[in-house]
Amino acid sequence: MKQLQKWFDLIAGISEEEQRKLAIAHAIFGQRGPDLSGLSRPACWRRSSHVQLNRR
Repeated sequence: MKQLQKWFDLIAGISEEEQRKLAIAHAIFGQRGPDLSGLSRPACWRRSSHVQLNRR
């Protein structure tokens, strides 16, 4: 299977250096994604209120 992938890469014009760069990028960016835990609440609840009530 790896040999077929290697042949395909040669036909498609993907060099070994490009594969090495892609592997480095996966190692750096592939292990963790963005922190989306803050998006679990609706946006209107995350924003601070801009309107202040002055009750007398």
